[in-house]
Amino acid sequence: MSKRWGSGTVVIPAPREVDELMKSVPEGKLTTINEIRAALARKHKATIGCPITVGIFAWVAANAAEESRQKGERMITPYWRTLKTGGVINEKYPGGAESQKSLLEKEGHKAIRKGRNYIVVDHQKALVGI
Repeated sequence: MSKRWGSGTVVIPAPREVDELMKSVPEGKLTTINEIRAALARKHKATIGCPITVGIFAWVAANAAEESRQKGERMITPYWRTLKTGGVINEKYPGGAESQKSLLEKEGHKAIRKGRNYIVVDHQKALVGI
């Protein structure tokens, strides 16, 4: 759904759209919430993807994926590959930043602590176009 917003339009995506984009990130690659927002805006011919709903739907997808993983399912949404702006690991995803850091390091990424956050080193080099 698109709504007028200032001089542009904002797309409020379906939760499934956010999940599908998160699932499209291959092992060893990364994306950010802002990349997902931009992809949704392009898809819907809007100016911007709603930051609130995209963030909420990414969190929902991450938690649903973790529930599935705990049930033994192997084909889950790789939520740990979706970072915040600047390569920051999302501490609100399941297991917190430490858990995601471990998952990312298994895929060859390096994360360092910067203040309260973990940041993926050279994350820009691993960004995938979605």
